[in-house]
Amino acid sequence: MLKKNLVFTATYNEFPNIKILLNKINKLKIPLDILVVDDNSKDGTREFLNQYAKKKKFFKLIVRNEKLGLDSAHKLAFNYAKKNKYKKLITMDADLSHDPAVIRKFIKLLQHKPFVIGSRYIHGGKCDLEGFRFYISYFGNFFIKFFLNINSNEFTTSYRGFNLKKLSRLNINEIKSKGYSFFMETIFKIHKLNVPIYQIPIHFSSRYSGRSKISKIEIFRTFFNVLRLKLLYK
Repeated sequence: MLKKNLVFTATYNEFPNIKILLNKINKLKIPLDILVVDDNSKDGTREFLNQYAKKKKFFKLIVRNEKLGLDSAHKLAFNYAKKNKYKKLITMDADLSHDPAVIRKFIKLLQHKPFVIGSRYIHGGKCDLEGFRFYISYFGNFFIKFFLNINSNEFTTSYRGFNLKKLSRLNINEIKSKGYSFFMETIFKIHKLNVPIYQIPIHFSSRYSGRSKISKIEIFRTFFNVLRLKLLYK
């Protein structure tokens, strides 16, 4: 029997963000399970999550021995959701940049949509990034859209929903890109399966606590992977 909804996020030193995020998800009063993959945080995140897991049956925690990266955490979550027979998987950031209230909309749309992504760059969307980081994000997504000829304005946010039954042909383990490029290549793979990409507007907020973990090398890594995919599938 298929379970209904799984919400996933990855953590590495995200205290107190993750505590606030879990409280906000709980206040939605939606029947769902939550999965967190933690890369052995050293700031109290891991300890908090271990205690939380003991109190909440709907909460699943996987702690890895070292920092293994977002791409592998999301692959783990996707495979976990399929193995445990969840119908819908919703992924999001742990730093409060994604509003948990939108989870309701994801769940509703995934009743009939195979894939839904939250977009900052469509009508109604908003992005709190400023200066260099905003322009890199905005024009980076613009570049990916037209270079790969994919009908989507958003490629790099992790706030997205999967109807796992309708996306049964998607093999997440085939994605080669590492880091934040993983999110772009996932969209590319879905596009190549001729699965429609449905976008909903989101407000991408500044992280609540701590510093961004996105390194400058991610810019070049994403550019390289876009070129790789273009040449590989032309």
